[in-house]
Amino acid sequence: MNATILSNNEKHYPVLLNEILSIISPQNGGTFIDCTFGQGGYSKEILKFSNTKVIAFDRDSKCKEIADSLKKKNKDRFTFFNKKFSEIKDLESDFKNIRAVIFDLGFSFSQIKDPEKGLSFDNKGPLNMRMGKNNFSAEDVINKLDQKDLELIFKYFGEDKDFKKISKNIIREREKKLIDTPELVKIINYSKKNRNKKINNATKIFQAIRVFVNKEISELINGLIESVKLVNTNGLIVVVTFNSIEDKIVKYFFKSLSNQQKVSRYFPEPSKKKNIFNLIQKKPITPSEKEIKINYPSRSAKLRYAIKMNYSENFEQDFLKKFQKLIEVENLSEKL
Repeated sequence: MNATILSNNEKHYPVLLNEILSIISPQNGGTFIDCTFGQGGYSKEILKFSNTKVIAFDRDSKCKEIADSLKKKNKDRFTFFNKKFSEIKDLESDFKNIRAVIFDLGFSFSQIKDPEKGLSFDNKGPLNMRMGKNNFSAEDVINKLDQKDLELIFKYFGEDKDFKKISKNIIREREKKLIDTPELVKIINYSKKNRNKKINNATKIFQAIRVFVNKEISELINGLIESVKLVNTNGLIVVVTFNSIEDKIVKYFFKSLSNQQKVSRYFPEPSKKKNIFNLIQKKPITPSEKEIKINYPSRSAKLRYAIKMNYSENFEQDFLKKFQKLIEVENLSEKL
């Protein structure tokens, strides 16, 4: 996961930057946690205010060079950890007076185009999709898991209607040879019932595999849970999502623990407990037309945030229960 998306000219554009700065008010000082450092877009802007500190995380080791450069310029005001953001729980005793925790769940243009990562369906090499701190690759998933497991991954993490046919064809083709990126794209293309002219046929399946390989669901869930424990009372948790699965998780988390407990008619009623959050804005903030024109990939971004009012023990239970099925699908990785 990464804290920015780059446009095709590779210029650095932190998504919804002005909106986030307005929400977290770094001009008032404080310590901020940038959970998805990436190319450092948010961290750099926060550190422009002299009375701020930033603690940054990123699982991608290639971010360290940018982080080291920022550290030289800011010395005691910036700390970087090459860790998954769910691992902030291991460092809780080191963090004090946290004003805001920020998550941006997008990927940078440089990551997508990196042939070693294999995130793009235009990649000519092996399937990888590992963002760092992984135990298996996309190649392992596609070439080792059985048809039923692939169906579950594609259904729940990609929400692709042709998940059964694609899975069946993968199993058939891999009996002939190892499936790499071009071969997987080929399989997806001839498996699709209806071609979507707006997005590439492989988009949802590649999303599903990437989510599974990096355990992005449990990462997000655990990261949100730990952020509540870290942030000060009256501090903020800010999340930018880029797909419907992420947004459902964040929406439920904030609303089920807030003064607006009725999430939606489709969600179960949360158990009665002390409100943790105050939600100032019900609907997500989305990029302006101006931002989308400058940075087209930002069009799918949704920004949600909440203010921590209280802390309640065992608040995690409703949250984990709601998304237990997604976690169970992620746990299919134990077979690899």
